[in-house]
Amino acid sequence: MTTMDARSMGTSVRRIEGPEKVTGTAAYAGDTVAAGTLALHPVQATVARGEITAIDTSAAEAVPGVVAVLTHRTAPRLGDTGDPEHLVLQGTTIHHRGQFVAAVLAEHAEAAAEAARLVVVSVDEAPSTTGFDPDAEAYTPSALGNGQPADSGQGDPEAALAAAPVVVRASYATPMEHHNPMEPHATTATWVDGRLEVREASQGVALARQTLATLFDVEVGDVTVRSPHVGGGFGTKGFLHAGTVLTVLAARTVPGRPVRFALGRRQMFETVGYRPATVQHMSLGASADGRLQVVAHDVVGATARYKEFVEPAGGSTRSMYAAPHRRTSHRAVPLDLDAPTYMRAPGEAPGSFGLECAMDELAVALDLDPIELRVRNEPEVHPETGLPFSSRGLVECLRTGAERFGWSSWERAPRRRLVDGWWHGVGVGCGTFPAFRMPGSTADITFTGGRYVVAIGASDIGQGARTVLTQIAADALGVDVGSIAVEIGSTEVPVGSFAGGSAGTASWGSTVVEAADRFRDKYGDAPDEGDHADAATPDNPWAEEYAMAAHCAQFAEVAVHADTGEIRVPRLFGMFGVGRILNPALGRSQLQGGMVWGLSMALHEESVVDPRFGEVINHDFAGYHVAANADVRVVEAEWIDEDDPYVNPMGAKGIGEIGIVGVAAAVANAVYHATGVRVRSLPITCDDVLTSGLL
Repeated sequence: MTTMDARSMGTSVRRIEGPEKVTGTAAYAGDTVAAGTLALHPVQATVARGEITAIDTSAAEAVPGVVAVLTHRTAPRLGDTGDPEHLVLQGTTIHHRGQFVAAVLAEHAEAAAEAARLVVVSVDEAPSTTGFDPDAEAYTPSALGNGQPADSGQGDPEAALAAAPVVVRASYATPMEHHNPMEPHATTATWVDGRLEVREASQGVALARQTLATLFDVEVGDVTVRSPHVGGGFGTKGFLHAGTVLTVLAARTVPGRPVRFALGRRQMFETVGYRPATVQHMSLGASADGRLQVVAHDVVGATARYKEFVEPAGGSTRSMYAAPHRRTSHRAVPLDLDAPTYMRAPGEAPGSFGLECAMDELAVALDLDPIELRVRNEPEVHPETGLPFSSRGLVECLRTGAERFGWSSWERAPRRRLVDGWWHGVGVGCGTFPAFRMPGSTADITFTGGRYVVAIGASDIGQGARTVLTQIAADALGVDVGSIAVEIGSTEVPVGSFAGGSAGTASWGSTVVEAADRFRDKYGDAPDEGDHADAATPDNPWAEEYAMAAHCAQFAEVAVHADTGEIRVPRLFGMFGVGRILNPALGRSQLQGGMVWGLSMALHEESVVDPRFGEVINHDFAGYHVAANADVRVVEAEWIDEDDPYVNPMGAKGIGEIGIVGVAAAVANAVYHATGVRVRSLPITCDDVLTSGLL
C-alpha cells in the first residue's frame, strides 16, 4: 500500500482557479463565441405524446439571416448509443412535451428565434399520462439507476411485523425536483475536415467524446471535447442530453462554421432530466427495547415511458441499520415526460427522508431518544452482504454531533418551547453514501520547465478538482504544490472518468498517485527535463473485502410561527465521517453546500407538472423556489477523525453528495418536535402545519 507524505493534503490550499473565477476570466462553455458562429434555436413539441404528420418550414426559411432549418426529414442520420434520448430528429414520434422536433440555424440569435416561431408542426396527438399516481399500474424495473437490483431482502418481514411488539407503518412522498446549476447547459460545435470540436458544459469529457463518436460514426480520436470550467452539474451534466446532440447534428450540415446553443432556464426544465417523484412505504418493527426486528422500504417512483431511469430510494436502507428481517423494493410508474436522471445523491437524498422520518416515528412510539434508537441498531457488518466496514463513524457522528449541537438541552416531548410566538424544536437525520473509485482513468506526469505537469481528463464542476489533485500530486511526488501544474477538462489530455458518484477525487487521485509512484521509481527525486511516466487507475485490492461508505448525522433546529405556520431553520449542524479531508476549506464548502440544498429540498423545491399538458409550470426561478440568502442562517459542517486505509491511497471518501443526505428528514423531524405535527411529504409548507389544527 502506498505511503504518502501528507505535507499538502489536509491543508486549506487556496483554490487554484479562484482568481480567474472572481475576476470573470474563467471561460465557461457558453462564453466564447468565435467569429462566424451560427446561433441555434430549437422548435419544441407542445404535446406530451403523438406523431408528427407534417412540418412546414417555408416561412422560417424566408427570414433574413436564416441559414438552415433542420427537421426529421433533413437531419443527418445518427448511430445508436442504446439511449433513445440521443435519437434527436430521427423520427416522427413525440415522447414528451419540450422534445426537439426541429431546429433553426441563423446568423444571429434573434433571427433564429423568430424563424423557430414560424415553423408549423402538425401533430396527431395521442393520449398521455403525465401526472404521477403512486397507485397506478407499476412494473418492476430491470435495475435501479445505480445498477443495483430493484428488490432485495432476507428473512420474513411480514411475519416479523405481525409479531413485533412495536410497529410503525407510514408513507412518505418526495416530489419531482430539477438540478438548476448556475450555468445552464451550453454547447459550441464545429466540424472541420471530418473532425469534430466541441466546447461543452460536461462532467465527463471522455464519456462525451465516446458518445459523440458513436452517434456520428467517427473515430474517437477525431473528436475533441473541451470543458475547462463547469458552473455546477449535480448529475445533469454527467451524460449527454438532446441539446448537445442537436447542436453537433446541426453543425454537421454547415461544415467549418461553429454552431452554438445555450439552453434557457425553461429548457432546463424540459430536456436535461430531473429527480423523479417517489412515494416510500416504510414498515419498521422493533422489540420493546428498540432493537429493530424488521426494516421494509417499498418505493414507487416515476420514470419515463420511453427511457427507464428508476431512483434507487431504498438503496441506502440496505446498509443503514441492523435487522434480521429486511425488504427493499422498487416499482416504476411510466409517464410521458422527459427522462429523469441522476441528481445529487440519487437514491440517498430522497430515500433518507423516508427511512429517517420513520425512525423518528419509531423513537416516539418507543418513548426513546432518536439518537439512542439509532445507536442501538448500529450493525457490526453490512446487514445484507455481511462484509465488514472499512470504517464506519456513524455512532461517533451521532454522539459527537449531539454534544456539539446541544441536543441534551432540549426536552424530548414535542411542543414544549414557545419563544416570541415561534415554536422551536430540533430533529436529527442520518445518512450514508458509497465510497468507491471508477476505473478507466489515465494520468501522465512530465517534468518540464522545472515543474511536474500532471495531466488527466478530470472535470472541475466547482468542487475544486484542480486544487485537490495538485495537493495529491505534490504529496505523492514529495514536492511543494508550487511545483505542480495540473491539466484537466479536455480530451486532449489522458482519459479521465466522469465526475459523479462522489468518486472523482478517489478515482483521479488514485490514478495520480499510481503515476507518481512510477515516476519516482524511474527517476527518483531529481528528474531531468522531459522525464515522463503514466499509469491507469489501479484496482482496489480491498474492494471485495470491505463495505466502504461515508456517513453523517444531520441536526436541525426549526422555528414555526404559531399564527402563520411559517417555517424557519435558524441552525443546521452536520457531523460527517468521510475519511481524510484533503482540503478543509474546500471540504467544508462542499459539505455546507450539500446541507443548504437539503434545506432547500425540505422547504422549497418542487417541480409542478400540469397533467393536462405534461409541462412543468413553475419552469423558472420565479416559480421554482430554492433556498436564498434569507433562508440560510447558521450552517455548520464538522467531521470526525476517520482513518480508512482501504478506500484509496489518500484515505479520502467522497463528500460532494453526503452533505445533502439526511437534512430533509432532520428538518421534518424538528418540525414535529416543535409543533407536534408530523409532515410526511416534501416540501414542508406552512399549509402542512396550519391545516393540522394543532397550532
